[in-house]
Amino acid sequence: MTSFRRTITPWQLRTRTLELGRRTQVMGIVNVTPDSFSDGGRFFDPAAAVAHALELLDEGADLLDLGAESTRPGSQAGGGAVGSSLSPLVSAEEEKARLLPVLEGILRERPRAVVSIDTYKAATARAALKAGAEIVNDVSGFAWDAEMASVCAEARCGLVLMHTRGRPEEWRGQPRLGANELLATVRAGLAASLEMAAAAGISSHAVVLDPGYGFGKGFEENYALLARQEELLALGRPLLAGVSRKSFLGRTLAPLHDGSDAPVEARETASVAALVAAILHGASIVRVHAVRPAVEAARIADAVLDDGTAPSQYGL
Repeated sequence: MTSFRRTITPWQLRTRTLELGRRTQVMGIVNVTPDSFSDGGRFFDPAAAVAHALELLDEGADLLDLGAESTRPGSQAGGGAVGSSLSPLVSAEEEKARLLPVLEGILRERPRAVVSIDTYKAATARAALKAGAEIVNDVSGFAWDAEMASVCAEARCGLVLMHTRGRPEEWRGQPRLGANELLATVRAGLAASLEMAAAAGISSHAVVLDPGYGFGKGFEENYALLARQEELLALGRPLLAGVSRKSFLGRTLAPLHDGSDAPVEARETASVAALVAAILHGASIVRVHAVRPAVEAARIADAVLDDGTAPSQYGL
């Protein structure tokens, strides 16, 4: 039994406030990109993406996260940022062209849907917020676009600020860190993001923090981070965990797949296991590809945290 106990915390979004901590919120992923590591571009067509988003909502997703640029290891995400030698593979104009029809289609069908935009580009965030998005999910934690904080402050939107150690083209060459150093690095990076938000006039109540599993962490480092994730709650904000189908899970399953990393399609059970661990170690939101299994697993994890009382909180 974990010693972690939840507290109820408001999360201020653009037009509403969500109550975090009463039960785990499930964020369904919609990738509007031809090169996603997880779905191979199955939802690149706007109509297919909208249909998929509606299906995730029907399966119990509390929020949707729309992304239009791959941030897998080795990608050019973060290109154009200070210190990057690369140009962005997906321009803001292309990103908007991919995202906005999907966002508008979802909100046309489900006007009350809570939609997050997964982008580190201020121009994309500005357009998506104007079109009805409630949240900006910035994988760089405000580090890759100097205008992002001011755009989010002006819109008074919700934020997910992630810790990313370097950019995707640098991840495979990062030196390995011990558990204490890793936790200190992640905590310092998230604290810096919170400071940038405060400097821009953003309320801390608008911010959720993401440890950034797989984002510049070595395979084994992700487990060290997951085991001590709840220590990050000392920063004073709720946590979102995105462990779904990540490469470190595939590496752990290699002995069951003739020594090769388990392919993406064989990581779903491992994703559910990691999701439960994340909840028991302090995550209030989980970001997932497969919603229904996540909703069911989260219900069990919540019951453990609440000593058996959690099921009464659900209307499923």
